[in-house]
Amino acid sequence: MTANVLTTNRNADALISLVQTRRPDILVTLESDQWWQERLDVLSPTMPYAIKCPLDNLYGMHVYSRLPLTDSDISYLVEEDVPSMHACVELRCGDKVRMHFLHPAPPSPTENEESAQRDAELIVVARSVAKSDQPVIVTGDLNDVAWSATTRLFRKISGLLDPRVGRGMFNTYHAQLPFLRWPLDHLFHTQHFCLRQIERLAPIGSDHFALFAVLKFNPDRGTQGEGLEAEKEDRKWAKTITQAQDVHRGEVPEPGE
Repeated sequence: MTANVLTTNRNADALISLVQTRRPDILVTLESDQWWQERLDVLSPTMPYAIKCPLDNLYGMHVYSRLPLTDSDISYLVEEDVPSMHACVELRCGDKVRMHFLHPAPPSPTENEESAQRDAELIVVARSVAKSDQPVIVTGDLNDVAWSATTRLFRKISGLLDPRVGRGMFNTYHAQLPFLRWPLDHLFHTQHFCLRQIERLAPIGSDHFALFAVLKFNPDRGTQGEGLEAEKEDRKWAKTITQAQDVHRGEVPEPGE
């Protein structure tokens, strides 16, 4: 379950109720500060594994998990005040999955005038996971729509699948504007998984809806969906994006490698 809670939102009970009802193995929250951490810690008895980075700058992030987390890391890949989280999740079958939780800053007059930093974070993670044979999941509020050139480049370079393809848009933002919504919260995965369920959940008082997905792990690799193929020009563009922000794929944590 991925949920941008909206820092100023004080309806923590709504999210906690959804978690208790849906019982996700992993919850990632975005924009969660110390106030939110104190409320979300009620989940600790059933989700004892956690990564916590409470911030009051709209980029706080928390992960709560029923499954063991190892090699966890909080990184600031592109901007010094915008974290990302990385961990290895051990499934009940004993297999391990490389996880990346992202929330890059959006382009806006009050934050980033351009999308260069956001694009660099997405692409450097894509370049990192592309060379891994591990099962991989990347999720979070990417502040970019599913059809944008950057998101498509992310899919081409990473080789990851978008489980929404052929199933719907699942627009998670803006929760209070029913006629003006986009899919900003994403989940991408390797072919080691098949999608069982994906759903936009009930409002929690945030400007985002939470996104809930159920994936089936298939060690022999699933057959649902096809990724996008990267061409020479795509790889050149990806390299240009990361070089412009002086970020390299070697800086991305590789949990479980």
